[in-house]
Amino acid sequence: MRVGLALSVAAAALAAAGAAPAGAAEPGHGDPNKEARQALTGALLHAVAGGVGPIKKLKLDPLAGTAADPLTNKIGTQIADFKPLTTGIVTDPIAGGAALEDLPLVGKVVGLLPG
Repeated sequence: MRVGLALSVAAAALAAAGAAPAGAAEPGHGDPNKEARQALTGALLHAVAGGVGPIKKLKLDPLAGTAADPLTNKIGTQIADFKPLTTGIVTDPIAGGAALEDLPLVGKVVGLLPG
């Protein structure tokens, strides 16, 4: 909830900084709000990295490694001489104590987030 609030405040501040009238800049002096926008952008990126970073490393299954972990139960089948199929392909990384960044497909997407 804090991350959402921080993002909302930062987005509102960025919108307010960008809403300055176009004629406010004096000729030859550039954009007077440029430094303010850069500071707000840096603060926003820092806030997002601080909020998202710990979530990427959070263990998804709090019962991982215990005898009570329901994800250690696997269901499997084998038809004729084909390779057996089990639910372990999906549940093993999570039951092993993996975090969001450790998952095969999701980890690549999460790696793009700051933090």
